[in-house]
Amino acid sequence: MAKLLDPFQLKHLTLRNRIVSTSHAPNYVEDGHPRDRYRLYHEEKAKGGVALTMIGGSTNIAADSPSVFGQLYAGDDSIVPWFRKLTDGVHLHGAAIMCQITHMGRRTAWDDGHWLPVIAPSGVRERAHRAFPKAMEQEDIERVIGDYAAAARRCQQGGFDGIELLSHSHLLGQFLSPLTNQRDDAFGGTLKNRMRLTLQVLDAVRAEVGPKFILSMRITGDELIEGGLSAEDCIAAARMLEDSGHVDLLNILVGAPYDDLGLAEWVRPMGLPAAPHITVAGRIREAVNLPILHAGGIADIATARHAVTGGHVDLVGMTRAQMADPYLVAKLARGEENRIRTCVGLGYCVDRVNQGKPAVCGHNAATGREQTLPHVIPASRTRRKVVVVGGGPGGLEAARVSALRGHDVVLFEASDRLGGQLVLAAKGGTRRQIWGVADWLISEVNTLGVDLRMNTFVEAGDVFREAPDLVIVATGGWPEPVSIPGSDLALSSWEVLSGEARVSGEVLLFDEIGDHPAAVTTDMLAGAGHSVELVTPDRAILHDLGPTTSAVALRDLAANGVTFTCLHELCALSQEGNRVCASLRNVLTGDITKRLVDHVVVEQGLIPTDALYHDLKPSSRNLGQVDHKALINGSFPFREDEPDGQFYLARIGDAIAGRNMHAAILDAMRICCSA
Repeated sequence: MAKLLDPFQLKHLTLRNRIVSTSHAPNYVEDGHPRDRYRLYHEEKAKGGVALTMIGGSTNIAADSPSVFGQLYAGDDSIVPWFRKLTDGVHLHGAAIMCQITHMGRRTAWDDGHWLPVIAPSGVRERAHRAFPKAMEQEDIERVIGDYAAAARRCQQGGFDGIELLSHSHLLGQFLSPLTNQRDDAFGGTLKNRMRLTLQVLDAVRAEVGPKFILSMRITGDELIEGGLSAEDCIAAARMLEDSGHVDLLNILVGAPYDDLGLAEWVRPMGLPAAPHITVAGRIREAVNLPILHAGGIADIATARHAVTGGHVDLVGMTRAQMADPYLVAKLARGEENRIRTCVGLGYCVDRVNQGKPAVCGHNAATGREQTLPHVIPASRTRRKVVVVGGGPGGLEAARVSALRGHDVVLFEASDRLGGQLVLAAKGGTRRQIWGVADWLISEVNTLGVDLRMNTFVEAGDVFREAPDLVIVATGGWPEPVSIPGSDLALSSWEVLSGEARVSGEVLLFDEIGDHPAAVTTDMLAGAGHSVELVTPDRAILHDLGPTTSAVALRDLAANGVTFTCLHELCALSQEGNRVCASLRNVLTGDITKRLVDHVVVEQGLIPTDALYHDLKPSSRNLGQVDHKALINGSFPFREDEPDGQFYLARIGDAIAGRNMHAAILDAMRICCSA
C-alpha cells in the first residue's frame, strides 16, 4: 500500500514523495515572466519538501490567448532565461518542477492584450469570461498546433522536468466537450473527432521535445452537467490519450467552470464539501495504466492520505494547502502533523486573482511575500518582553511570531475566549470553517508557551507594570453606529451574531460594506428561519467578494429564501406599533420606498477601539509610529522619536482602521518578525 511520503517513479524522474503543488496562477507575473517574486514563492515549497511543483497555471502560448488573471506568456523566447533561473532554484532544494501550457480558447477576454479575436471550436459564449469567440478555421488550428510545440520547446530549454497540457475547460477541452463543440467537420461530432486536435497537438509537442521529456495532461473526469462530458466519455478520452503513447501522467479535474458557481465547484471555498471527486479520479486510474494525479479541495493530510493509500491516485495535489503552509511536507516528515497550518478554504487567494490582484493566503501573510517576510521565523539576537493586548487573529499572530523570535510574551484578552471577531464570523453555516484560523493560532501560542491572561480589561497602568520592551495593541474595532433618523431602532450585526439581540420575524439587513460580515449575519438569520431582505447601495450584492466565495454565499442565501435589493441606501427608521418602518432611498434616482419589518440590522464596518493606544503613545520610544519604508522592506520598523520612552508601541488590524483578517495578520507579521 502506497504512503504519502513514499517516493514515486514518474518515467525517469524519482519524486521524493506523493505530494504535489499543481499549476495555478498566483498573479506574481512581471511582463509575462516568472521573476524573483514568482521564483521565491515556488522555491519556498521546494524547501518545505514538496515532491513536484507545477508552475505557470494557464501559461499562454499565443497572442490570441491573452492573460486575464496574471498568467505567464511562453509565446516568445524572452521567457527562457527566467524559466532557467526558476527551475535552477527549485531543483536546488530537491523538488521536481513542471510548467503547464495552454491556449485558453474562449476562456479569456478579447479586449485585453493585443485585442485579437477570441477563438474556440464554435461560437459559444462562456458566462464566466463573457467573450463571443470566433469559430476556428483550419488555418487557426494549424497555427495553434505550432504554438503548442514552440512553447513546449521553450519549457524544455528553460530546464523543466516536463510540461502539462491543460485540456479541462480550455481550448483542447472546448473541442472535447459537446457543450462547446458544435462543429460538423473532422473536429466535431464523434468523440474521436472531438479528440483530434488534442492528439495532433500531442504529436507535434512530442516531436519537438523528444521521447524523454515528461508530458502530463490535465483533463476532465466528468463535467457533471447536462449535455457535457460524462464519466464514460472522459474514461474513453483517457484511454485514447494512453493509446497515443505520448502521455506520462494524467491530472484529473471535475466539473464545468463556465460560470462563477462552476468555478467555485472547481476551486472549492468553504461552504462546499471538501475533496468530493477523489473517486472520479479513481475510476480513471482503474481504466488506464498511466499514473494519476488529482487535486480539488484536498486541504488536509488525512484526506490526502486516504486518496493515496486507498488506491484512488498515485499523486495528490495540495496546492492551496501549501499556500497556507509551504512546509506541510517537512512538518509531516518530522512528526509535526498537528502543527501544520491547514487551509480552511477562505477563498481569498483565488478570489483576489479573479479580481486582478496578486494571490495572498488569508491566514499566512508570508505567502507571496517571500522577498521580505520569512515562513521560518528567525530567532532574535536580543530577548525582549512583549505585551500583546487583544486575542483576535492579529494579536494571536503577534504573540506567535514574537514567541518564535524567542521573546517573553504576555497576551491580554478582555473576554473569556480567544479568537476575536472570528468567534462571530464562525456563526454562519457557509463560513463556519473560518474558526480553523483561530484554532491553529490558539494551538500555536499554547505550544509556544505564551502567557495568556483572559478576562482582563487592560489599562495603561497594567501595561507599565509588565515593564515591556514592545507593546502591540490589537484591540480591534467596534461597530460604527448608523447616523440616520431613528438610528436607535437599528441593531448591529455583532448584536445579532453574539446573541445579545433576540431577533424574530421579518428582518431587513442593510449592508454598506459588501464583504463577508453581512453574508454571515444574513446566513445565520435565514438559517434560523427568519425572512430576510439583504439591501445594499452597491450595484451588486456582496460587491467586494470575488466570484467563488460570493457565488457560494449567494447560492446558500437564495436557497434559504433571502431576497436581494441593490442600489438602495437606508435613510431613516421609525417605530410603527411594535414594528420598524425602514425608508430606503434609490441611490440613482432618489426615490423613497418603505419596508415594514420586525427588525433592521446594519453592517457598516468598524471604528477603532484605540483608547489604550492613545494612552500609551506618549510613553513610547516611537510615539506609536512605524517607519513605512522599513516595514515594507522587512527591516526593523520603529523610529526613535523619544529615546527616553519606555517601550516601542504599535497598533495593528482594526485598532488602526477597519480592514480584514489578513490585514491584521500581515500587520502583526511585519512588525513582530523584525522586532
